[in-house]
Amino acid sequence: MIEPADDAAMRRALALAAEAAAHGEIPVGAVVTDASGAVIGEGRNLREVTHDPTAHAEVVALRAAAASTGSWNLSGCSLVVTLEPCLMCAGALLQARVSRLVFGAWDDKAGASGSMYDVVRDRRLPHRAEVVGGVREDESSAVLRGFFTERR
Repeated sequence: MIEPADDAAMRRALALAAEAAAHGEIPVGAVVTDASGAVIGEGRNLREVTHDPTAHAEVVALRAAAASTGSWNLSGCSLVVTLEPCLMCAGALLQARVSRLVFGAWDDKAGASGSMYDVVRDRRLPHRAEVVGGVREDESSAVLRGFFTERR
């Protein structure tokens, strides 16, 4: 179910994705909200800028949220991201005990939350998250398509 706070967070994530593209990064943005819908962390892809292979938008946002709450445990929080998380990011949100994942575009090549894999809801793992995919999917996909079209 799409909550009003999810839509607002996705709008912010899309703005962060645009910032990433402006800096030569793959345009992915992420926002972490607490149970009330307040933003407690945000991030955009920073791999090229930082030369850090783990600097995906989701990881950057999760680190910011943990710093702002003073805890690694983000139970009750939502991660809102413009692109379905990869395996690394899906693992990170599970390790952080994030309760909900909301994303825009599906990633048929590397997605780990329902397309290629479904790590986030794997019953063999000790923690699972609710998944809401396709929120502002057309906008999220358009930002990615535009970025890669310009690079070709």
